[in-house]
Amino acid sequence: MKSRQPSPEPVPGRLNPSAVFAVPEGVKYLDTIDLARLTEAFAQWAELPRRADTRRSRLRLLLIYLLLRHTGARLGEVLALDDAADLDPVAGVVRFRGRKSTREVRLADEAAAEMRRLLADPALLPLRGALCRMDQGHIRRKFQERARAAEIPLELANPTVLRRSRAIELLRGDMPLKVVQDLLGQSSADLTAAFLDFSAEDKKRITEHILERESRRKTSARNAFFGKVARVVQGDIQARVELSTLGGHAISSIITVDSVQSLGIRPGMLLTAEIKAPWVLVETCEPEPRSSAENRLHGVVERVLAGQVTAEVIVRLADDTRVCSVTTAESAQRLGLRADDSAWVTFSAYSVILKVD
Repeated sequence: MKSRQPSPEPVPGRLNPSAVFAVPEGVKYLDTIDLARLTEAFAQWAELPRRADTRRSRLRLLLIYLLLRHTGARLGEVLALDDAADLDPVAGVVRFRGRKSTREVRLADEAAAEMRRLLADPALLPLRGALCRMDQGHIRRKFQERARAAEIPLELANPTVLRRSRAIELLRGDMPLKVVQDLLGQSSADLTAAFLDFSAEDKKRITEHILERESRRKTSARNAFFGKVARVVQGDIQARVELSTLGGHAISSIITVDSVQSLGIRPGMLLTAEIKAPWVLVETCEPEPRSSAENRLHGVVERVLAGQVTAEVIVRLADDTRVCSVTTAESAQRLGLRADDSAWVTFSAYSVILKVD
């Protein structure tokens, strides 16, 4: 398990490096939004019937679904659970008893609270100890029904995809590969790693980019961030594209919906984000500046080149990315910028230009 030492505070403007990866092509899984929709479809459906026997059956199916969704266990493992002995709703722990050992899976607080609510429902009390004993075929059919209600492709509506989705969700949350393997009860870390990888083409492009970036550092090219599209939020006219860079930064860009479609921008796609130097502002406040700019990155002033009218300020970020700002000489003098000063660079999402490599 992870050390009990306090986790370091997240650095503002940075994303966890584990967010920058692509699920290999052909791996079927549900993303967080799809999982939320499917969960809601099960929860609403379970509370609809007035007949006691129908409601009891649906609550049992909801319990089984939630166990599958939050533990990543196999369907057979969940159906073999003795809910009276293997579910600890107070501690939020599920125990899967194998022939040689017992595997414990801890639930998130919200999932544990929902499990406590279900197990305390009077409709289920007469069946305690056997709530999970249901027919596999029946459960799979209900998965398909709820997927239709949630408008999720039917090929993604089965316990195997749910198990795979949980693995990917945990890996994206920076849970170590070995820990995910143990939680899912997989015999080999290779099975888990198959859910979390760069495709061969992505590896090639990233390698090429890194080599190209090393060359660019010897030239004047700056203000370029390479990474993967983490999310695309579409509006009626404009869309917000969120990029997770190789250096662990979160970069937001606002572009038109037409541009998203013409460039084929989608989650997992590799892009380069560029910002023109006059659009970058430099601030020296501590801690993070209060600003309406969507992008705020912390670094150290590398050098200041002041002219009679304008000044060029180079800020080096933690991953050695250089960000150049061009401002008036008067502004640079007023800030008193000097080499090795701690500084923030900020820029609006509207100033970020996206390029498809």
